[in-house]
Amino acid sequence: MKVLLSWLKEFIPDLDHDPEEIGEKLSALGLAVESMEVVGSELSGVVVGKVLDLRPHPNAERIQLVDVDLGDGEGTQICCGAFNMQIGDVIPVATVGSTLPDGMEIAQRKLRGEMSNGMCCSASEIGLGDDSDGIMILSENDPGRDWDIGSSVSDTLGLESDVLWDLEVNANRPDAMSVSGVARDLAASLGISFEFPMDRAEKPEAAIKASIQIEIQDPTLCGRFLACVVKGITVGPSPQWLQNRLILLGMRPINNVVDISNYVMLELGQPNHTYDLKKIKGGRLGTRRARSGESILTLDDVERTLSEIDGVIIDGDDNPVGIAGIMGGASSEISESTTEIIIEVAWWDPPSISRSVKNLNLMSEASIRFRRGADYGINMERSLNRLVQLLSETCEPEMLELVQVDGNLPDTSPVRVSKEKVNGLLGTSLTNEEMMDLLRSIGFESQEVIPEEGDGSPSQNDFQVIVPSWRWDTQTETDLAEEIARIFGYERIERTIPRGPFTGKLSRFQKGRRTIREILIGAGCDETMPMPFLAPGDLQNAGLAHTAISISNPLVQEESLLRTSLMPGQLKIISYNLSHRIRKLKFFEIGHVYLPSKGDQLLPDEREYLSISITGGDVSEIVAILDLISSTMAFPNMQLKQQEIGGLHPARSAQVFVAGQNRGVVGEVDPRVLKNYGIDDSVAWLELDLGSILMGSFGKKKYKSVSKYPSSDIDLAFEVPADTSSASIEGCLRKAGGAYLREIELFDSYKADGVSEGVRSLAYSLRFQSSEGTLTDSEVSELRTACISEVEKKTDAKLRE
Repeated sequence: MKVLLSWLKEFIPDLDHDPEEIGEKLSALGLAVESMEVVGSELSGVVVGKVLDLRPHPNAERIQLVDVDLGDGEGTQICCGAFNMQIGDVIPVATVGSTLPDGMEIAQRKLRGEMSNGMCCSASEIGLGDDSDGIMILSENDPGRDWDIGSSVSDTLGLESDVLWDLEVNANRPDAMSVSGVARDLAASLGISFEFPMDRAEKPEAAIKASIQIEIQDPTLCGRFLACVVKGITVGPSPQWLQNRLILLGMRPINNVVDISNYVMLELGQPNHTYDLKKIKGGRLGTRRARSGESILTLDDVERTLSEIDGVIIDGDDNPVGIAGIMGGASSEISESTTEIIIEVAWWDPPSISRSVKNLNLMSEASIRFRRGADYGINMERSLNRLVQLLSETCEPEMLELVQVDGNLPDTSPVRVSKEKVNGLLGTSLTNEEMMDLLRSIGFESQEVIPEEGDGSPSQNDFQVIVPSWRWDTQTETDLAEEIARIFGYERIERTIPRGPFTGKLSRFQKGRRTIREILIGAGCDETMPMPFLAPGDLQNAGLAHTAISISNPLVQEESLLRTSLMPGQLKIISYNLSHRIRKLKFFEIGHVYLPSKGDQLLPDEREYLSISITGGDVSEIVAILDLISSTMAFPNMQLKQQEIGGLHPARSAQVFVAGQNRGVVGEVDPRVLKNYGIDDSVAWLELDLGSILMGSFGKKKYKSVSKYPSSDIDLAFEVPADTSSASIEGCLRKAGGAYLREIELFDSYKADGVSEGVRSLAYSLRFQSSEGTLTDSEVSELRTACISEVEKKTDAKLRE
C-alpha cells in the first residue's frame, strides 16, 4: 500500500513531522516501510513545451525532428524516436543539463548528423506511471487549458515536492489498505487530531426518488448493498492532480468516472463500482450465487466460466453484469457516451470472495480489500458521497435517492477487557482511562463496566469495548491488548525479565528426533527434504495401494496428492543421483505423511515418519543402523517379523514391531518398483512411524553395572515350520530365560537333507549370567529345559537332536 505525505495531511492537518520520523512511526505501528522516496523534486529542468513543427530525420527512418517552444517563442530542435505527437501538442521536455528520476543526464548531442537539444519525455521517464509507449501529451488530458509554456512541469502538474511511502500491510489490517486508515493510526500514535475532510463538505442532496431496485438473493454472500443513480455525467479526463496521485500509487488513469472510483477506494479503503445505467436492463441490480457453467465477459476482456462458488451481480433480466467483489462486466462498463451511472458500494463476505478468487484465479484491488474484510458501516455511505463530490469537479451530476438493502453482517458484540490482564500481557501499568483513550483514538468505543451483584470483576478493573465496523477482525481481549500496545508504542514498554518459573527446553520428542538425526549423520547418511506432494501415478509406481488425499489448490498441477509414504519421494531422489553417476547412496528423511482421517475427523491424520534408503547393499546394513537407533533410544522390545509388504521384495521384507505395535517396515525395494523409477541398483529400505515411537510410553535407559561373575553359553537348534518367524521363537526364549538371559543370537538358519519337508532349522546362541553369583551347572540346565519347554509349548517347533 502506497501513501503520499500530502494526502495524509488532508486527514491530519497538524502533521508537520519529519518524513523520516513519520516512516519510523509507521513501522512501529506494524505498517512496515518498504521504501520511501521524494517525488516531484527530481523534475528540476523538465519544462512544459509546445510542438511547433515535425519533420523526418534526413539520415534515420525511425527518428523525427521536433521543433519545440520552451517559452522563448522559438523552436528548439530535439531528435525523438516517438511518433505519437502532432503540431500544437503540449508535452514535457527535459532541457539540457537536467537529470531525470531514473538518473539519466540530458546533454546536447548529435544523432545521425542532427543536433538534439533536450529530450521529449514519456510518462514513465518523468516518474508518472509505467507508460513508455510514446511521449506524454499533456494537452490530451486537459484540452481547454491555457498552458504556461516554459514553466516547470512540477508546478504545472501540481507535483510539488512530496514524499511517497510503500508500506507492507498484513492481512489482519484491512483498514490500513487506505490512506485514511493509515492516517488514523498515525494521528493516534503521534497524539494529534484526525478527521475526514470530506465530511465537512456539503453532502449531495437526492433530487428525486430513484427508480432503481436492489435485491439480495443470498444474504450470506452480500451483507449490505448501497446504490444510487447519478445523472448529468460527462465522461472525460480526470483533473491532473487526481491523475498524478493515481499514477504515483500505481494505477493507470482511464477517465473521470473510473479514476474517481479508484481514487475513493485508495482514499477510504471502500471498493466500489460504477455501471452505465442505460446498459442495465430493467433498472434493477441484484446479487446471487452463480450457476454452474454461467459465463461473463469481464472488464479485462476475458470470457470467464463461473461456478456455484462465485457470486455475481445481476441485472433485471437475471444476467451477470459483474463478479461480486472482484471485477465488473464489460457489458455495463463506462464509455465516452455514458451520461447516467449507477454507483454501487457493497459489502461482500470475505470467505466467499477468497474462494471465488482461488476458483477463478483472478485478483483485483477490490478483491484484496474484500477478502480481508472491508468496512460495513458509515464508511460505505461516506464513500458514495465522496464519489459524487469528486464527480462534481468534472461535470454537474444530479444524484437521485440512495437505496440500501441489508443481508447478514458480522456480529458486533462488545468485548470485555480486564485492566490486570492487559497490563499483565504487555508489562505495563496503564489505567482504565489511559487504555480507553488509546482505543478511542483509533475509533473504538469504550466505557466502564458497572458489575452486577455477584459479578466478581470490580468496576475499576474492567471496561467494555465496542469494535468499529472497519476493525471487525478485532474480536478478543488479546486483540485489543495488541491495539493498545501498538498505539501506546512498543518502544515505550519497559523491558522486563520473564516471570515464568521454567526455562524453555526441548521436549522428549524433539530430543529424540535430534538424537536420531545425529546417529544417522554419524552413520554416513545424508538428509533429504523433498516436498510432501505426489503425482497421481507415484503411489502405483512405488507398489503402494494407499488412498491419498487430494489437494484442492496444488502448487504444481501435476502433484495434486499429499504423500502417504516417504518412499516415492526418496526413489525419485535416488534415481536423480544415479543418473548423475553418483552410485553409493545413503539417504534419510524425517518428514510428515498424511493419512486419510477416520470417523468424523475432518483433517488428515498427519504423522512424522523416518525413512532410510541405501543403494548397492543388502538389508543387513540398514538393520544394523536400526539396531543402533533402537539401543541408543531404548526402544522397548523391538522385533522384526517377516511379512510381504507392498513395494518391497516379497521374500526380503519384514514389519518392525516396537513394544508389540507395528511401527514400520524394512527390506529391499521390489525390483519391479525400481524399474518404474529407472533405478538399476538394489535399494534397502526402512520406514518407521517415528512420531508414534517417540511419543510411546517407554522409559529412560537405566544404568546397570557389569556383572563380575562369569557367563554360561548354550546353543539350541529347533526344527520349525517354514511359516514360523524367528521373532516368535526368540520371544519364547526371552520369557523362559527371564532375568538371567543376557543375550540371544540367531546364528544359523537353513533347510538341508536332514530336515523334514516344509520345515527349517533355526539355531540360537544363548548367554546366561547373574549379577549375584556364578550360575551352577544345575541352574543352567534348568534354564535350558525351561527354554525348550516354552518354545515347544507355544509353537510347533521341536528341539533338533
